[in-house]
Amino acid sequence: MQIIISPAKTINTKSSQKAPAKSIPQFADEAKEIALHMAQYSVEELERLLKISPKLALETFKRFETFHSDEAPSLQALLAYTGMVFKHIAPADFSDEDFLYAHEHLCIASPFYGLVRPLDMIKAYRMEYDVKLPELGNVSMADFWKPILTQPFIEDVMKSGGVLVNLASMDIQPSFDWKRVEKEVQVITPEFKMWKKGKLDTVTIYAKMARGEMTRFILKNRIEELEALKAFTWEGFRFDPERSEDNKLVFIC
Repeated sequence: MQIIISPAKTINTKSSQKAPAKSIPQFADEAKEIALHMAQYSVEELERLLKISPKLALETFKRFETFHSDEAPSLQALLAYTGMVFKHIAPADFSDEDFLYAHEHLCIASPFYGLVRPLDMIKAYRMEYDVKLPELGNVSMADFWKPILTQPFIEDVMKSGGVLVNLASMDIQPSFDWKRVEKEVQVITPEFKMWKKGKLDTVTIYAKMARGEMTRFILKNRIEELEALKAFTWEGFRFDPERSEDNKLVFIC
């Protein structure tokens, strides 16, 4: 079983926690090339290109400017990303065995790195899937990554039993030939819904929390079977067999 999740926009470069190993991202060369092109933009251009504040644009400018320096800090991806999903994966209590298991069973989609594993060393960056770089053919980052990622990704899932638990947001899908992914492996997409004004609805913040908690549940308990995944519970969320389908598991609260 493989899990895929989305990255976070916020990235740390330091952590008091120690992970048991370091690895190089599979598509590190592509990331270096992207960083080289991004370093050519001014602060104002980055602000417009990435649709970010002047403060974030300045920070991003400095990060890309020093990206290729050996002194630019890097950190294992599972410790570096700090968004809501990662806070609920909560790797602070992970054992060395947990980290190593996560490295084999969890992948993180990224518009900058393509795909990273938990122990891959990454540097801080800012990137969106809709960004177009003339040097890369003036296609979106999603279209840039699609022919690069699809085959290796499918192969990785097949090596882990051919089942993918999709806990990522929808915006990662254009960076793969997603129809082909769904055809060649079994994609299981958990959904987390809450009763709101008499009807079930997806509340984004709770969905992100639940994705992180389910990722943690799978990793900590070494879940390999679909039936075991249905046992997941958190803050009132429970599996609803009546609203679920073969490839969609619905958890309601």
